[in-house]
Amino acid sequence: MKKINAAIVGTGFIGPAHLEALRRIPNVEVTSLVEVNQELADQKAALLGISNAYTFDNMLKDESIDVVHICTPNFLHFRQAKAVLEAGKHVICEKPLAVKIEEAEELVSLAAQKGLVNAVHFNLRYYPVVRQMKSMRESGELGEVYAVMGSYLQDWLFLQTDYNWRLEPDKSGDSRAIADIGSHLLDITEYVTGLKITEVLADFSTVHKTRLKPLKEIETYSGKMLSMEDYEEVPINTEDHATVLLRFDNGSKGSITVSQVNAGRKNRLNIEIAGSKSNFEFNSERPNELWIGKRETANGQLMKDPALFNPEAAALISFPGGHNEGFPDTSKQMFKEVYAAVREGKQPKNASFPTFADGLRELIIGERIIESNKKQAWVKI
Repeated sequence: MKKINAAIVGTGFIGPAHLEALRRIPNVEVTSLVEVNQELADQKAALLGISNAYTFDNMLKDESIDVVHICTPNFLHFRQAKAVLEAGKHVICEKPLAVKIEEAEELVSLAAQKGLVNAVHFNLRYYPVVRQMKSMRESGELGEVYAVMGSYLQDWLFLQTDYNWRLEPDKSGDSRAIADIGSHLLDITEYVTGLKITEVLADFSTVHKTRLKPLKEIETYSGKMLSMEDYEEVPINTEDHATVLLRFDNGSKGSITVSQVNAGRKNRLNIEIAGSKSNFEFNSERPNELWIGKRETANGQLMKDPALFNPEAAALISFPGGHNEGFPDTSKQMFKEVYAAVREGKQPKNASFPTFADGLRELIIGERIIESNKKQAWVKI
């Protein structure tokens, strides 16, 4: 079988995560790494064992590259995704797809015009338990959705000395916690329930009005410590914490809370869906468990096991029951579906993976949430 050649643009936290996942998929080879300058590209390519090191423009000229993974800061996504599509290459982009709705709309249109495979890395859909919840809801085991309660909690920006490019609106956009982790939670909410969010009421808070920005480079999640003279104090204008009330198209209600300043919560996405027959709860820090709540019989706990899961969810499982799978496996399972489309050479009519259209949807919801916080009022999607 012919190998599919891929390039990865960006080598922060998520770029190497894409690389590790791709190396676990047969007949896919990451042949090229892209960084902001040739010297850094050479260093990172050597470190990660990739044969070709490029700047972005030179990568586009390499006709052997079939797929490009964009793993750069948010403000670069539109420009780079557009260039990749115009170069005739399939593209997988980190979220958000862009920082402006108009940019995302242009990318959706261009991708459709070119007929190229396009995906946004909403990989958290690919926990087998998440797809199992969706499958069980579709088969009627949840019943009518009464309410949704969700949270996504982290602590990597807990300290005033914690800093990252995501704190700078010119690089990340006008929202941080909602756009970064909240988009995953909102995507999963609509994906699992099958409902559409129709209105939002949001309230943001910035815990650290100023932060101490390091004068030296620190990679995301690195945990490196500097001395006080290595910092400068800068104002912060994006949210550390947000609470959003939701209204859905079936008349039901919901709420989500996202925070990057909850001590001890490393990466905890939690969603609880109350239905007329059951209650489903999933916690990403215990990703192999599904809690099923009942009123008149005993509650249940379904452990990840291909022998017990519905076929749609079992397809995302690589190991037997009792052999835990987690965050790195979500990207692998998503990329398996995307690269199956790449091998066919075109975007599926009803793609099973999150597409640029899904990226646009989350950007629209995020913009309405920002608007709601500014107005302190309900805003329609």
